[in-house]
Amino acid sequence: MLIIPAIDLRAGRCVRLVEGKLDQETVYSDDPVAMAVHWQEQGAQWLHVVDLDGAFAGSPKNLDVISEILAAVNMPVQVGGGIRNLDTVERLLELGAARVILGTAAILRPQMVSEACARYGESVLVGIDGRNGRVAIEGWGVTVDKSTLELAREMQDRGIKRVVFTDIRRDGTLQGPNLEATGDLARATGLKVVASGGVSNKDDLRAVKKLESAGVDSVIMGKALYAGNLTLKEALAIAAREEAGAN
Repeated sequence: MLIIPAIDLRAGRCVRLVEGKLDQETVYSDDPVAMAVHWQEQGAQWLHVVDLDGAFAGSPKNLDVISEILAAVNMPVQVGGGIRNLDTVERLLELGAARVILGTAAILRPQMVSEACARYGESVLVGIDGRNGRVAIEGWGVTVDKSTLELAREMQDRGIKRVVFTDIRRDGTLQGPNLEATGDLARATGLKVVASGGVSNKDDLRAVKKLESAGVDSVIMGKALYAGNLTLKEALAIAAREEAGAN
């Protein structure tokens, strides 16, 4: 299982929010590029970068910083936040992103997802962000009348092979991941799922690892790493074990 450290960008800084709320922000670094290099030095094999300003504004706002991160590290990086058209997808891939994550566009411009998949294949992911089982868009500020499972199936029909699933109620809370919803999404669709939101300690990570056989092959970690609940090396050691839950 892959452990993917997260760098959330707001006003050029590395921050964490609680449930996506701007008034519950903690700044962890004024130098996101140095933070990206730090995670690489600690053994990260992938990096997850989100343009929070872009997610709220509807277009990228931290492209300069993202470009610097992509140039500074040798590991693959997936990027999300404010990607609403094919030009932005192409630009990020040209800058060196290994994957781009479409969120709001999956609801507002589903045909764009089909076109992106046709052009760029498995470099295109969809972020499925759920609140009480319903899909949230526009920086999580709007909840639509569609279940996370419905959206996953629609995106699968449009060519998506992998999704990032976030339970918003758990994101940044350190209250544990929504294991049931994450596992159900993977089992019901056959999609590869990147789990996101709520992992707070070693036990949470072991529990997510048990979903690996269902298709949950990666987990994004943010606040647990930044708050020091566990180190990346500890997380990588758990993820590398063949026996889920091994001591």
